[in-house]
This record gives sequence, C-alpha cells and structure tokens, in this order.
Amino acid sequence: MKLLAIDTALSTCAAAVLTDEGGAPDIVSQCEDLGRGHAERIMGMVASVMTDSSTTFNSLDRIVVNVGPGSFTGLRVGLSIARGFGLVLEKPVVSVTTLAAIAHESLDAAPVRKPILVVLDARRNEVYCQNFDETGAPIGEARVSTVKDLSHNLDAETLLAGSAAQAVANAAGVDKSRVCNDAAAASIDYIAKLGKGAKRQDKAPMPLYLRAPDAIPGEKGKVRRQ
Repeated sequence: MKLLAIDTALSTCAAAVLTDEGGAPDIVSQCEDLGRGHAERIMGMVASVMTDSSTTFNSLDRIVVNVGPGSFTGLRVGLSIARGFGLVLEKPVVSVTTLAAIAHESLDAAPVRKPILVVLDARRNEVYCQNFDETGAPIGEARVSTVKDLSHNLDAETLLAGSAAQAVANAAGVDKSRVCNDAAAASIDYIAKLGKGAKRQDKAPMPLYLRAPDAIPGEKGKVRRQ
C-alpha cells in the first residue's frame, strides 16, 4: 500500500506519503502552520514528500484527504486537489475527519484507553465535537455545541482532547489529567494511518460542514462577515 495524504482543513497545511510493505508503515510528511495561503503551498509540499519518499504518482494506491471540520476555503482546496489526483491517476479518494484523527492520536498517547470527547474551538462561542469509544470508533455524529452544554453532560470516565478540551474540563470542574491532548489540528501522520484502513467510497468525499459559513454574499457581489 502506498498513499498520499493531504490536509488543508484548518490553519495547518500538510502532506504525507505512507508506505506499508507488511511491517510498520513508513511515513514521510511535511506540515506548516500557515493560517492562510494553503492553495499556494500545498502542491509544493506534495512534490516534496513524493520526492523524499521516492514515490511516483502512478505507484500510489489511494489518495486520502481530511474533510473537516475546518475552514470553508481550506476544505475546498484540499478536496479539489485530492479529487483531481484521483481523477487523473484513476485512484480511489478516501476521507478522514479532523476529529477522528485527533481521537486516535490522543488515545494512542493516553495511559489508559477510555471513551474520548474531541472538542475543537469553532469561534462564536461554539465548538465542533464528537464522541469516540476507547477504540476510536465514533459514537454518534460530529456536531456543534457549546462548552457549557458539554460540561453539563460530561461522563465521569470520558477523556478530553482538542483545542477546547481544557475549557470543557474547567467548566465541568474535572481534573486536568482528563485532558490528554490540546491539539488544534489533526496530525497528518494519523490522517495517513486512518486513510490506509478507510473504506473505499462510492461517491467522491464531501466536506464535513457543521454550520453555515462565516462569510456570506453581500450587495453587488461583495462579501460581508457575519
């Protein structure tokens, strides 16, 4: 198995090549925290990891892309590139979510595997969140909530991860040891690892939009912020 993974969902811009020849997977990756400018940088990263891993595009078995949640612009960039590669190379394109990648990375680092709630700051006093069991399998759908609501319904055994995890822990009055990861973005290595085992999809991956965009059309084609 050889795959190319792409992530432009949030502030980070990242690419990786995973090679699995039966032993431990080998991953060559590159990641930068850009904030903006993903479209201008991602193709250079792809070229770099392909060269560093001595991988040709024709040797790839699949393309993996992070479908969010994340910024509207960033998600469109990554999905467009992944779909383009898939179409030209006639390779399957599979999706991984930001929340799942953070959940798996956090559980692998935790002293004891327990159910986990991944919580990401979504601004506007909201968070993106999703529950996972101790194996990393999702429990329910990804959703938008608030720190207050999550703190009122936090199970006694549930771990916390993500950029808003500490805020939920503080609001719930639980020990800081329950926060096992405060990552604001997914690891490209874990996106690649999850992409290796992801099921092939009949349809092209779609962005995981959990709420309406921050920017909406205004008068005469102008864009205004909500």
